[in-house]
Amino acid sequence: MPNKNINMIKRITSLILFVSLYAITVAQTTAPASNGQNPQRRRNQPRAFSITVIDAAKTKVDTGKLGAAFRNAYPPFAAADGYRTKREVTMRIIDTAKGFTIKAVPGEIVANGKWLKSKKNLDNFQQLLNDALHKNWASVDTIKKDGYSLVFINKNSNFDATIQKNLIETYFEVYPKLVGMFNNKATHDVVFVTDTAYKGVAEASGNRILFATRYMNKFPFDVDVVTHEGMHIVQGYGYSYGRDLVWLTEGIADFIRYKYGVDNVGSKWYLPSFKAKAQGYKDSYRVTARFFEWIDQKIKPGMIVQIDKQLRDGTFKESTWADLSGKSLDELWAAYSADPVLHLVYSSKNL
Repeated sequence: MPNKNINMIKRITSLILFVSLYAITVAQTTAPASNGQNPQRRRNQPRAFSITVIDAAKTKVDTGKLGAAFRNAYPPFAAADGYRTKREVTMRIIDTAKGFTIKAVPGEIVANGKWLKSKKNLDNFQQLLNDALHKNWASVDTIKKDGYSLVFINKNSNFDATIQKNLIETYFEVYPKLVGMFNNKATHDVVFVTDTAYKGVAEASGNRILFATRYMNKFPFDVDVVTHEGMHIVQGYGYSYGRDLVWLTEGIADFIRYKYGVDNVGSKWYLPSFKAKAQGYKDSYRVTARFFEWIDQKIKPGMIVQIDKQLRDGTFKESTWADLSGKSLDELWAAYSADPVLHLVYSSKNL
């Protein structure tokens, strides 16, 4: 499936522009069977993009044109590449390398002064910079189906093509369903990026999902990470509720993964057994998801979906729990603790 043809890279540039540069980031940071740990959510901390031009070749090139090309080419690349991509960039114009044109990596651009002085090259600098930046990726594939598109950016030349295929198939199987059921205003254009440096599992920011290649190579069966992160894109809560409700955001995402994951059995993903002294509803992820499933089964079916909607609409408040169920959040947890027994059914592609 990987395609190293530079023409395809050019064609997907417009799709990459869909990536939101300043969106909230939510992450799944625990592997299967994490024993109820409470990982920290990771947030995008946006800063302005900047470029410093060092004209060692004394070419006196129009820096206004260079700056405009940079502002159009680099931010979309950084957003697709990963929000950790350096935002402060140095551009060095040199005249010491024969036959050299341009090289661009995160944080640094190097261009040949004589090459850059050509009017044709300067006029086309934005596209030339795009091409140079995209060479940092091993491959780019664009897949479209039934009104949805997925741009898959692979930064690891050794990434298993079968894993990539399975992630793509899971996206097209589950993501349109989530959009249709929970938020029909959510984007239909999503970007997947495999990240060799990221040490977590995966995270969503704007319309981009970042996958840790280290994790995916170790747990290639965990395809429903796409369901969890895809739900984060669909949630679209923004910054309104701050860090205080991260547990709720992540709990809902794992609740939806339980409900609508395409192969939780194959992913070796299960909700943890209840442990009264060791757990609380703010433990997030699977601990919270099991509590939400208890609410769905024993208190009020559809209540968590209503809360998801209120979070997106900006109408959620602490009293929402009691408004919908007649019990405060603490009262619900106390009732759950007294009788946590659930009938759980997990999705499996082999059944």
